[in-house]
Amino acid sequence: MEYQYDWVVVIMLRLLLALATLLLATGCRPQLTARSDYQMGDKITAGPLTYNVVEKVWRSQLGEAFQIRAPQNRFLLISISATNGGGSEVSVPLLELEGPDGKIYKEIENGEGVGNWFGILRTLEPAQTQQGRILFDVPLSSYRLKLSDGDSVSGRFYYVQIPLQIDADAPVETPSIGKQ
Repeated sequence: MEYQYDWVVVIMLRLLLALATLLLATGCRPQLTARSDYQMGDKITAGPLTYNVVEKVWRSQLGEAFQIRAPQNRFLLISISATNGGGSEVSVPLLELEGPDGKIYKEIENGEGVGNWFGILRTLEPAQTQQGRILFDVPLSSYRLKLSDGDSVSGRFYYVQIPLQIDADAPVETPSIGKQ
């Protein structure tokens, strides 16, 4: 009878050891968020999407004449393209900027006064490319543009360095009253 008892203890110990190994293995799993840094002009493959950040422009205001739009800080317009290389429809999410202090700035959903605005509805069919400008209202600084693979489950993000370089604003012309 004692021999049978030892056999049960051995099986229990093996099960506990297997369970402990499983728990340790799942607790030590690396983070799923892959962080990769890119430069402007690089093609970034993020899941089915391929992004290309073409240029950036700083503006102290948007619009013309009587429809001028002023920022809280300063407008940063970033020209991007996104291509769906997958086999099904995919949505390009609103993007974010990360400041040097880690603060996150969300893309502005209102494209009023932005020429070639990327838009808010960004569903791409397979093999479709969309190009345009996205808009942020941020303090003057360098940033990292946070790109997503479009899959909220995978949690993979890719970062494009947006260096600080101030561009001269194009002059805003006022309408001439009385001149013909």
